Amino acid sequence: MNAKLIFAGTGRFAVPALRALSENYQVVKVVSQPPRPAGRGLRSCPTDVSQEAQALGLSLNTPRSINADHVRDELQEHEPDLMVVADFGQLLKRKVLDIPRKGCVNVHGSLLPLWRGAAPIARAVMNGDRETGVTTMLLDEGMDTGPILLQRRTQIGEEESAEELELRLAEMGAELVVNTVHGLLEESICPTPQPEEGTVAPKLSREERWVDWSQDAWTIHNHIRGTQPWPGAATELNGLSVKLLRSRVTDLDPADYPPGTVLPVKNRLLVTTGDGVLELLRVQPEGCRPMGGQAFQAGYCRREAVRLGPCAS
Repeated sequence: MNAKLIFAGTGRFAVPALRALSENYQVVKVVSQPPRPAGRGLRSCPTDVSQEAQALGLSLNTPRSINADHVRDELQEHEPDLMVVADFGQLLKRKVLDIPRKGCVNVHGSLLPLWRGAAPIARAVMNGDRETGVTTMLLDEGMDTGPILLQRRTQIGEEESAEELELRLAEMGAELVVNTVHGLLEESICPTPQPEEGTVAPKLSREERWVDWSQDAWTIHNHIRGTQPWPGAATELNGLSVKLLRSRVTDLDPADYPPGTVLPVKNRLLVTTGDGVLELLRVQPEGCRPMGGQAFQAGYCRREAVRLGPCAS
């Protein structure tokens, strides 16, 4: 089908969608965020979508704002049939939304109206949701409030991290958006308005990395899963910062130990919580490589009743 598309995206969630659309349609322009400082040296690094666009040989623009008049005029010159937006990071104003002949389609990593906003996958995992999915919708000027086009559901594994789930949803979203574009061009999809109310998924902050051991084991386990890969979950041991990479809820009794206590058990890193015992399977002490919980327990927790913290009041 000789339809012309514009694609706007930034993060890795959007990469499979761009790749799939380029295989099926004519992507006349890719718009992404400008390069950003990354790594220890803070070197300027193109976005995931920018790198994929270059690898595919597609025309790329990385403006500070897609809503700038000169950007809008350039996109208009392509006379696109549709614009597809995925993990882009900017709200589109009406003057941009009106450019494509058949509107702007967004690929979102939740079952809207659940988890509207910047971090739907992380918030679903942190909330302990058992099911999520991907949604395609027509964009309006609200935050993920436009009419729903297609949805696909999937279960969330009890030990699946947000990083792992994102990879799965990205592939699902790629297939779904190709079907959505085909349906819109063939006029075989009927948009369904969303209800006004829905849950919000705000962007994660670095302050959210700290674990509160006074919470129950499942809440902490979901926190560890949901904050991967950023900002990551963390705790402290005698002033040493320790990243918590993977965990598992156990059926053990914390007895009379206060929350945050490493139980004196050999070969397992077991920590008491406000309700239940959590096993830390993989951790990373500050300045060290990731290690198994058993290795950390043997090297850092030799005496009994070691406490992890800080523990919020």
